Parts: sequence; structure tokens; C-alpha cells
Amino acid sequence: MTSRRFPLGTRSDGSPGGGRAVRRGVGPLAGLGAAGVAGGVLAAAILLPVVGGAGITVNNVTKTFTDLPSPPREDPLPQVTRLLDRYGRQFAQFYFQNRTAVPLAEVAPVMRQAVVAIEDARFYEHAGLDVKGTLRALITNTQAGGIRQGGSSLTQQLVKNMLVEGAESEAERDRARAPNLQRKITELRYALALEKKYTKDQILERYLNINYFGAGAFGVEAAARRFFSTSASRLTLTQAATLAGAVRTPYATDPALGEQRRRRLKERRDLVLDRMARVGNITAAQAAEAKRAPLGIRMRAEPGGCYESKTPFFCLYVQKELLANPVFGHTRAERERRLTRGGLVLKTTLDPVAQRAAEQAIAARVNPEDPQVAAEAMVEPGTGKIRALAASKRYGRNPKNKKDGPKTTYNLPADSAHGGGLGFQAGSTFKVFTLATALSEGWRFDQGFDTPGSFVPSQGYRNCRGQRVNDPGTVIHNASGEGTGGPHSISTGTWRSVNIFYMMLEQRVGLCDVVNTARKLGVTRADGAELREVPTFTLGVNEMDPLTVASAFAAFGARGRYCRPMAITEIVDQDGRATAVPPSCSRALEPEVADAVNHVLEGVFTEGTMRGNSIGRDAAGKTGTNNGYTSAWFAGYTPDLAAAVSVGDIRGSYRYPLRGVVIGGDYYGSVQGASLPGPIWVASMTAALRDTPATLFTAPDMNRFGGGFTPGLKEAEEERGEGEGRDRRRGERDDRFGRYEREREEFRGRLNRWERRWRREVADLFEARQQGYPREGYPRGVVPLPGDLFGR
Repeated sequence: MTSRRFPLGTRSDGSPGGGRAVRRGVGPLAGLGAAGVAGGVLAAAILLPVVGGAGITVNNVTKTFTDLPSPPREDPLPQVTRLLDRYGRQFAQFYFQNRTAVPLAEVAPVMRQAVVAIEDARFYEHAGLDVKGTLRALITNTQAGGIRQGGSSLTQQLVKNMLVEGAESEAERDRARAPNLQRKITELRYALALEKKYTKDQILERYLNINYFGAGAFGVEAAARRFFSTSASRLTLTQAATLAGAVRTPYATDPALGEQRRRRLKERRDLVLDRMARVGNITAAQAAEAKRAPLGIRMRAEPGGCYESKTPFFCLYVQKELLANPVFGHTRAERERRLTRGGLVLKTTLDPVAQRAAEQAIAARVNPEDPQVAAEAMVEPGTGKIRALAASKRYGRNPKNKKDGPKTTYNLPADSAHGGGLGFQAGSTFKVFTLATALSEGWRFDQGFDTPGSFVPSQGYRNCRGQRVNDPGTVIHNASGEGTGGPHSISTGTWRSVNIFYMMLEQRVGLCDVVNTARKLGVTRADGAELREVPTFTLGVNEMDPLTVASAFAAFGARGRYCRPMAITEIVDQDGRATAVPPSCSRALEPEVADAVNHVLEGVFTEGTMRGNSIGRDAAGKTGTNNGYTSAWFAGYTPDLAAAVSVGDIRGSYRYPLRGVVIGGDYYGSVQGASLPGPIWVASMTAALRDTPATLFTAPDMNRFGGGFTPGLKEAEEERGEGEGRDRRRGERDDRFGRYEREREEFRGRLNRWERRWRREVADLFEARQQGYPREGYPRGVVPLPGDLFGR
């Protein structure tokens, strides 16, 4: 049997060793403490002729290198913060330095050998001071009167990098780089101290993670990704030699800066290969073959920030949320440092399927070059998890910072606190808050009143401070398609979105009650200002953003449970410690009231402004069209997902109303909630939910909300020919709910039977075990369970 031969300079486990063989039974770290003292005394003798010029007396030279300081302060290295979607795929990253620290075990042995060979071949033999190299450098430097040649050990180089990284001012940073003997003596003292604290492998690991390799890559893992689109653990001989060659002159050999730098990098690589052959890591033949190979650079882009993310609006929301929320740090400076230096992994709520659905639905109808912009937010009911944020414009700056180009720096789906603009008036989407208030105060589906052809809010309106906010100078008219007046119930007034009906309903239930309902559902203005508590509150006079509106509507889908929008679900720090971020939810409405709202808003698709549109499952929603067509909205939801879409002119909604406009190549005489935002919503929700099983709304309590009376409504419907068709559609809907209830009862029955059988079989199994049956001899009908169930 032949004994295994390891190349000179390696250990039996493949890790790099020194340039000489180590005696059997004596590891490379044996006697390190004594070697440190000896090295310090030897250093004193070497430096004796020159330390006087550095301000150290001859009598203190020996003490300088034997009475060592504590090792330099080690702050956590700046690392990349990565943003992951709900499935764990990265979609953005932030960094001050592009670095991902890895343990030495995750660095290819050939990479360890290469860097030790070229930077400090006797690394595993000395105790922080390479006497031969230091003596050579000192002679040269003394003759030159300054630093002209490096003789630093790998540990001394690590110390220098640690001092630079830990510097808290530019002056400290300059001192750590100063080309004088005082700095070299300081480095040497710290290096001796570091060698006493850490093993050689621990020092090498820190060295590989702290160094700058060029092309914006800090640390060996980032360098492997940046230069070769691989990981540090998979580096080949030629790749490892290339990176080892870049450490000494990262700027002069930066492959991202052109062919001349790449030629220098190849020269450095070949030098490393020769050195590895000289110390015995590889053979001369291996070195020659590797030198004939091309560099093989495969530069991998490492974009940072939201400008280069594929989902910039969601990325921007996460960034703003982390920087503004005290949960992530006491001060903004602390939060910013964590984001750009903390090496965090932020697990987010982003759903790539929903995001793609929203982007495609918008892009099919609105062009980036259009001055009109569409934006959409998608939220999960019951958790507040943001599933998508999309807009018709790309994120970034236009030439000369023009407002109406194909790009924008505003986070259009979000509020100003998260990078958004001032928002657009929400229009009739706000009628749902009046509807919910009325239902909670005892109104019934068919209850209503007669309405005039115009309405002046001259009395009966008080804000939540008790002040009268009547507006006798304003005349309210119904919008196009709402009619000139007549009787309306809560249901018909909602389906047809009748302005005057809702102004009068708001007056009867109380303006402040409506405002408080909206506040419980998370409604705040996009610009962060106080809500305008005025009579036209129910007509959506407040400027809103899609995310806030979608989150409010999501609460109806969650049967009255409102959850604050959330984008981050978990934060994992550099050490792997995970901190979960739970949803922040509250009870905004009684579940039964939410069920009743859902019942009415379902009719928007079957009886109202969105009639003829469907996403193939239970859905409810509300159109919003502002007076003068200054903006248009649609907000809707299912029990599984809610979304809101806004459309307005980015140059100013009042100056540029949505009348006589060409959007996405199509002409619109006027843009209403059902003509553009509605189709975007339908297309995006259909695609986003295609793989999600349909969930039905809970049927309303008809004993509480059914019935009611509106004088003249039945006669008016008969005159318009609406009653018969509505009764038929209502009957179909009732049949559907009946089938749902029957199916649910059948399922409950099957579930109960299965549970009873399972419990019986488990009881039989325990009895069998107690009676000593072997595992393969259970009585008929007994299903064996894992052993740990029996206390194994």
C-alpha cells in the first residue's frame, strides 16, 4: 500500500500549510505563545537601529514587543442586505460594501493555498512576524528613508484592514494607511496580539472576508460571484490564482475597467501560479497548463438599491419602511446602517405571481410614455401582507428630470411616507365607508329614501370636533349614468354609485361616524395630512394612494379585521438569528357587518357599474370616478386578495382631467372607474388568483340586514324594467349560497367521521402497545404510528 502524498504546504485535510513539512505530532500552532515572545524579541533586535527615529527609546524596544496590547477592535464587517420574496428568491439588495462573509470551510482549499502562497508562504510557521521578509523589507526601507517594500505577514495585513474598517473618522483612516515606521510597529504589535487570540485558520478566514478584490467586491465570496459568477467554495485553480493575484493591487487589476487592467490581472495570476508551484501546492506542469488558460472572467452584475431591482416600487416601500419604522432601530442613522451594512436577510411578502399579474395588466392598457399613470397595490386580507406594487411608469429619472417621461422617482402605488406622491382623490370608493357605517347602525339592504335632482349640503354635517362644516355654496349633482334623482335603497344607491343618495345617507348616519369608520379601516391621506372632514368626504374628496385603499377594502374580505400593510415578515441578522415580524391587526367592523357590505358590493359586478365583468369567483368592489374626471379608481377584493387601481395625470389631475385623452393607444372620451381601472383590476386579479382555490364570502345575516323599505323604489324599478331581472339574478345568487351551505355541511360530516375513525384507531394502537403486540403484529384495522409517539 502506498502512503498518501500531500503537496508541500498543505495539511492532510487539504488546508494550506507552510512551505516546510511539520514534524509528526507537532501541529503548526504548537508553541505559538513562546514563538510570539521570541518573535517580539527578535523584532526588537531587528528594529533596534531604526526605532529611535520612530520615537521609541532603545531601553523600551524589547518591552514594546513583549508587553502587547489587546487586539484591535473588531466591528462587524459591512455586508450585503438581501431582499427575498415570499418564496425565498432574491429581488433586490442594499450594500455599503458588496460583501457576504463565509466561514473558511466554505472557501475552496485551492483558494486558501493560493492566497497564502502569494501573500505569506510561511503563514502557518510564524507567530505573526515573517522575520525573513521583515528583515529584507526593513533593510530596503531604511536605505530609502521610508516605506518602499512590503514585508508584512498575512496577519499584519489583516490588522491594517481591521484598523481601516474600524476607523471612525478620516483622520483615523489616514493613520491606519500612513507609510511610516510607526504604523508598521503598531501593526506588528497588534499582529502578535492577534496571533495569541486566534488560530491560524481563524485569522485566514477573517483575512479572506475583509479584503477588497476589485470591481466593487469585498471578501472572497463576493469576488467569486463578481469575477466568475460562482461561489468561493467552487473556485478552480485558475480562478483562485486570479483572485489571490488581485488582493495586492485591486484597483490596478480591476477587470471591470478594461482590457489593460485584465492584462495586469493575468500577469498577477501567473505570478501566483508560479509561486504555488515553488512552495509545492501544485506541480510545475500544473502551473504551466493553468497559465495557458484565459482569464475566463464572467462578470456578474451586483446591482444595489431599488433603481436596478426588477420590482422597484416594492423595493422602495421596504427601504422606506425600514428607515422610518422604530421597530428596526432607535434612530434613522442606526436603521440606515443596518440596511446598508448589516448583512441582513429581509424576508418579504412579495408574491412574484401577483406582481407579474399587476404589471402585465397595467402594461397592456397604459404606456410608460403616457402622461396619465396607472398604479395598483395588492394586499392579502387578514394579514395585511403586500403582494404586489406596480405602476405604468418605470422607476428612475427622466432626462432633465421631466415629470411626464417614461420614468418616475415617485413610488406611485404608495403614500408619501414610502416614497409616493400626493395621491389622487379617491372618488366614490369612499362610499363604502358610509355604507359600512349605515349597516352597522341598523340599516337594511332594501332601506332607502327618495332623492332630488340636486343637493346642497347646507345643514346637518359636523366634523369629529363637533364643528359645523356645512357648505351651502356647493351644489351636488349625480354623475353621468346615475340619473337625475328618484328613490334608492342602500343596495341600488351603491350599485349605481348615486352621489346625492350617499350625501344624504352620510348626513343621516353622521359625518363623524363615517370618518371614524374610515379611520378604523386604516384610511389616511397620501400626503400624511389630516383627513378633510367635509360633506363631500363620502364622495372621496381626500387624496389617497392605492395601497391604503386596497388595505381598507381587504378588511371587508377578512370579515372586518383590518391589518396594517406589511412588507417584511422576518429579519435574519449576520449571525443567523431570525426575528419574526407579526401582522398588526385590529377589529374594525363586526364580522356580520362586513358580510353585509360584501353582499352589497358583490352587486356592483352583477347589478351595478361593473356589470358584465367577472373574475370567475366571489368578488366585491367599488368604482370611483371624480367630478370633472380628475381621476378614476377601482377597488375590490375576494376573501383571498384585495387590490386597488388608480389612474390620473402625473402632471396634475386638476389641470389635466381624464377627458378626450389617448391612453395606451386607445381614445377615451372620459375615463371612469369602470372603463380603465376596472379592466386592469379584473385582468390582474384573474391572473394573480389563477392557482388559488376560490373562497366564498360568508352569507349575510338576512334576519338582521334583509328586507327594509324604500318608498317608490319598486314602482321605479318596474318602470325601468329592472325588477324582474334583478329578482332572477338574486335568486341565482341565493341558490349558489344554498349549494355552498349544503357542500359545507357535507364536508363537515366527512371530517367528523374521519376524526372519529382516527381517534378510534389511535386508541386501538395504544391498547395494542400496552398488551405487548409486536410492531408487525397489530390487530386488524390498527395503523402503526412513528415510535416517538410512544415516548421513544
